[in-house]
Amino acid sequence: MHDVVIIGGGPAGLAAGIYAARGGLKTLLCEGKILGGQIVLSFEVENYPGFPQGISGMELIENFTKQAEKFGVETSYEGVTCINDERECKSVTLTNGSCIKTKTIIIAAGASANKLGCPGEKKFTGKGVSYCATCDGAFFRNKTVAVVGGGDSAIEEALYLTNLVKKVYIIHRRDQLRAIKILQDRAMQNDKIEFIFNHTVKEIQGDKFVNGLMLENTKTKELTRLSVDGVFIYVGTTPNTEFVKDLIKLDEEGYIITDEKMETNVEGIFAAGDIRSTPLRQVITAASDGAIAASSAQKYIEAKF
Repeated sequence: MHDVVIIGGGPAGLAAGIYAARGGLKTLLCEGKILGGQIVLSFEVENYPGFPQGISGMELIENFTKQAEKFGVETSYEGVTCINDERECKSVTLTNGSCIKTKTIIIAAGASANKLGCPGEKKFTGKGVSYCATCDGAFFRNKTVAVVGGGDSAIEEALYLTNLVKKVYIIHRRDQLRAIKILQDRAMQNDKIEFIFNHTVKEIQGDKFVNGLMLENTKTKELTRLSVDGVFIYVGTTPNTEFVKDLIKLDEEGYIITDEKMETNVEGIFAAGDIRSTPLRQVITAASDGAIAASSAQKYIEAKF
């Protein structure tokens, strides 16, 4: 019997692990992929307090992980297929079929990158279509690429790509960006970046690899072809809540609804980070959520058991 099982190894899950284990709870963290979540794909994190010169997402998560290990967080590299509420305890079923009993659960499974859903996207994934500039940018050195999206992630990754590629087109379906002003200003002032507003990608074209995009003007519906060697897609995320949708209350977009203590509608089950219905999804808020969730779980155990 564990005191707490944490589902997800991103900033929220690792912070929850640090607080739970340091508080003396028998803690298991389950992560079916790699520790760190989406932030490990970020070339530089410059708004996390304590690092005035910035820090890479990978390095930041390495620090989180070392701290969690220091306090004795146990890690299982198995995903979770379902959870059940069994009155006095909960059960967590892993992808290998094993079942773990626990007093509390913290769901910190994060969110996944959305796809465009257009022809050619699936065919050319890994052959010019990417969702991670930090991972794949080096393959496009001195070439021309497109970034699809207008939020913080899209602009941050476009700026990163300018260190490697010859030219970056930023394609956005609206007439203005959604990214914070400091990122917009940097992008607008970068000679390697060109903006294509009011356009969507209708098709990703190529032979063995991507060689162009078919764009549609959202106002005139006119189609034009843009020659590029690759395309990086940043059009939002979808919460990884499929495995809890029949047990946990979700909002209209599929994110988990919690109170200020990170409690869900099921007693003893908490949620933290990007999977939660929240106005801001950043490393700092995810870590904060994880700390609150662990503290709430400890208080629940003290009162219940």
